[in-house]
Amino acid sequence: MPWLPESPTVLLLRAVSAPPAQFSPTKGNSVARNSGRFHFDGGAGTYFGTAILGAIVTVCTLGFCYPFALVLRERWKAKHSYIDGKRLTFTGSAMGLFGTWVKWLLLSFLTLGVYLFWIAPRITKWKWENTDFDPTWQQNTLPAPSLRPLSQSAPADPMRQLDAPQAHWGTPTS
Repeated sequence: MPWLPESPTVLLLRAVSAPPAQFSPTKGNSVARNSGRFHFDGGAGTYFGTAILGAIVTVCTLGFCYPFALVLRERWKAKHSYIDGKRLTFTGSAMGLFGTWVKWLLLSFLTLGVYLFWIAPRITKWKWENTDFDPTWQQNTLPAPSLRPLSQSAPADPMRQLDAPQAHWGTPTS
């Protein structure tokens, strides 16, 4: 019987039933693992408000005041971003970018938009050059409250233990 190509269903079933590949950092796998060093605590409500305000400023000024919207957004992102428990801050100012922005807009207009390809990397560079760790922010250093461990003398009913009076959370009572 001549060889016939397998159907896509058979190929899919073989791929699904195949054993998973083992991750080995020394074998050139490009699978990234989350180190837990980065944290972001921003919410949808404040982001939405910031984005709407930035869009209004940009649209109403035909793009000339985009640096103000950009700084507003970058400050919000930095305020909610943490690396190794340290909060970021954005130090750039809209006035610091405004003159350069107007020049970029004019060059983009004169080159029929071709110069736009140079603007995005320059804005990204400017954003990173103006992002730093917030020196005024202190991480919460209070210890987390610990639960009192159950001991041999604990009541058999866990609900009774919750009702027992405690002098201070996490401190056993006598």
